[in-house]
Amino acid sequence: MPSDAASSRSPRPRWAGWADGLPPASGAVVMATAILSVGLHLLGVEWASLALLVIAVLVWAFLATVFVTHLLTERDRWLRETDTAPALTAVAATAVLGTRLSLLGHQPVSVALLCLSVLLWPVLMSHVIRHWQSKVPGAAYLVCVATQAIVVLAATVATADRQAWLMWPALVLFAIGVALYAVVLLRFDFRQLATGRGDQWIIAGAMAITALAGSKLVAAAVPDGVLRWATPAHDALRVITLVALGVAFAWYALLVVCELRWPRLHYDVRRWATVFPLGMTAVAALSTATATDVPALWTCGKVLLWAALAVWVVVAVAAVRTTHDATEPPISAGVSRPR
Repeated sequence: MPSDAASSRSPRPRWAGWADGLPPASGAVVMATAILSVGLHLLGVEWASLALLVIAVLVWAFLATVFVTHLLTERDRWLRETDTAPALTAVAATAVLGTRLSLLGHQPVSVALLCLSVLLWPVLMSHVIRHWQSKVPGAAYLVCVATQAIVVLAATVATADRQAWLMWPALVLFAIGVALYAVVLLRFDFRQLATGRGDQWIIAGAMAITALAGSKLVAAAVPDGVLRWATPAHDALRVITLVALGVAFAWYALLVVCELRWPRLHYDVRRWATVFPLGMTAVAALSTATATDVPALWTCGKVLLWAALAVWVVVAVAAVRTTHDATEPPISAGVSRPR
C-alpha cells in the first residue's frame, strides 16, 4: 500500500520535464538575442535593444539554473553534455550578455560575467576538444566563437574602465581564436552546408565575431584613442579585421545560396545558431565601420541587422509554438478538448 507521502505527492509539471530536456545548444538563444540588443543599441533604437536585453537576461538566468542543477544532481549527464561543442554556448552567451551590460554602464556585473566566462572557458574547451571527431559539424566553430566573445567583452570592459593591461591578454586570446578557426576549418564536414539544421551558419558567425573582436582592439589602439595600448600594431590589426569581415561576408552569401538551394523550414533549436551569425555579422560591420573609418560598412550593417531581427522573430515564434506543443497536456482518447 503506498505511503501517505507518496500518495500526496503531486505529479511533476510537464514544463519541468521540458526544461530538464533542454539541450546545451539552447544557449544560442541568449547569444542571438544579446547580440541583436547590441546592434540595436549601436543604431540608437534603445527601447527595442532594452526589450531584447531583458529577454536575454531572463533566458540566461533560466539556462544557468538548469546548468547548475545538472552539475549538482546529474553529474554523469553534465559530463556527457560538456563533451559536446554546444556546451560552449555557456561561455559565448555569458560574454555577449556581459558586453551588452557593459555598454549599458553596468561595469561591475560585466566584470563578474567576464570572470565567469574566463573560468568556464578552459574547463569546457578541454572537454570539447578532447572529443573531436575527424569530421565536425558547424557547432565545432564555437571554440572560436567562445574565445572571441571573451575578447570582445574584455576589450569593451577595458575601454570603459581604461584598463589598458586587459587588452594584452585579450590580444593573446584573439590570436588563439583565429588559430582555432583554422583548425576547425580543416576538420569541417562541408556537407553540412546542404544538410545542417542551422549550426552550419557558425562558420560565418565565428569569422564575424573575430572581426568584431578585431574592431574593438583596433578602436583602442589608435594614437588618439582612450587606451593607446598598441599603437604600432594598429595598421596590422585594421587589415586583419577587414579581412575577417570580408571572409564573414563571403560565407554569409554562400550560406544564403545554400538555404535557397536546400530549404530547411522546420524548427530546430539549432536555428538559433543561424540567428546569432546573422546578428553578429551585422554588428561586426557596424563596429568595423567606426573602428576602420569605412562608412559603407555602416550602411551594410544596418541592412543586415534588420534582416537578422526579422529572422529572430520568425525563429522565436516557431520556438514558442514548439514549446507550447511540448508542454500541452495530452488529450485522452475519446475526450474532446474543452473550448
